[in-house]
Amino acid sequence: MPLVHEQSFRVRFHDSDMHKMVRDASYLRYMQEAAFAASAAAGYPEERYQIIRRLWLIRETLLEIRSPLRYGDSVRIKTWVASFGKVRSRRAYELRLDGADEPLAVAHTDWVLIDLDTEWPAVIPDEMIAGFSPEGAVRDTSSRQRFPVTPPAPQNAWQQRQVVQWRDLDSVGHVNNAVYADYIQDAAHRELTARGWPAARMAQTGIDVATQTLRIEYLRPALPGDELVITTWSADVSPAGALRYTTVTCGDDLLAQAHIRWGCVEAATREFVALPAALAADLTRQDWRS
Repeated sequence: MPLVHEQSFRVRFHDSDMHKMVRDASYLRYMQEAAFAASAAAGYPEERYQIIRRLWLIRETLLEIRSPLRYGDSVRIKTWVASFGKVRSRRAYELRLDGADEPLAVAHTDWVLIDLDTEWPAVIPDEMIAGFSPEGAVRDTSSRQRFPVTPPAPQNAWQQRQVVQWRDLDSVGHVNNAVYADYIQDAAHRELTARGWPAARMAQTGIDVATQTLRIEYLRPALPGDELVITTWSADVSPAGALRYTTVTCGDDLLAQAHIRWGCVEAATREFVALPAALAADLTRQDWRS
């Protein structure tokens, strides 16, 4: 059985958007902090990784949000390593409001163990597996399901440029995994504004847009000074929401890609509601840039 770790976080004001709902990046930061604490509880704090010259990097994350968190909430995260491969492990998460039984979000991250000296993936040692799963590990011998293919961007897809800033970096010296979610969410809101749906109109309508599922794959690190191109567009628009595709590139290199299923929530109750017909129509207009 895996070692299970639980940790609570109080949602801070700067974790939230203008409707005081938690931004996607904040969920990823809570999960990352819980994973670090779980690793330390298993006998692998940061200092030990430095000694053995190893590092875990996130390759892919899948987050399903059933009910958005808000400013002031206290969320409890339960996390454990669900399976091990040769160089990968999959860590699972459940997020609940303190005192609640049902998860308001579930997630998993695929981590790759990296050799700090070669910067190549390293075989996960048996003693590390035993630390995370004292009663026996679940070995994943199946072939990994690849990230779904991202379709080509349409000609009218929203694009914006983003230069990597010092504040975006983590201790490894590249853009932190959660920062990509901020890039993506910013690009999405800028596209909505350009389509005639700025934050003020959303507020007047009494709704906000909220992520239901976020799946993101990290392929190459973004480094200080890199000029990133973030391309985003929506597809499969229906009253229930839409699917948003986003790519993050630097030159000819694809650094990250994300598939986000999103919908509208009533700002006062945070319950998911149907997209306003006017918003759905504006999202499907092909001449919106003219």
